[in-house]
Amino acid sequence: MTIDPSADRPVYKQLADLIRARIEAGEYRPGQRLPAESDYVAEYGISRDSVRRAIAVLRGEGLIVTELRGSRVREQGEAVIVSITSGAQVTARMPTEPERRQLGIAEG
Repeated sequence: MTIDPSADRPVYKQLADLIRARIEAGEYRPGQRLPAESDYVAEYGISRDSVRRAIAVLRGEGLIVTELRGSRVREQGEAVIVSITSGAQVTARMPTEPERRQLGIAEG
């Protein structure tokens, strides 16, 4: 798969699509670390900022988590617990891009 800088779709979204496809295909497995930003820069000839924006999109979708030493694919069932009121808890994740399209939810 390639990234086309002259395409209408922004480069960072193209990279997010590529990484998402690799996750969905099982090429990147739950818990597996993603390649370093510099690896994506070298492989696709894009800016580090584009890589960071793509990672932010996937993190917002709940597909990956970012830690001190990079990002990894979120484990299935892994969730973030958010305290709402005293004694109440809700488990949630951001929808993936296909889920957002299906439900008509705007990005962001």
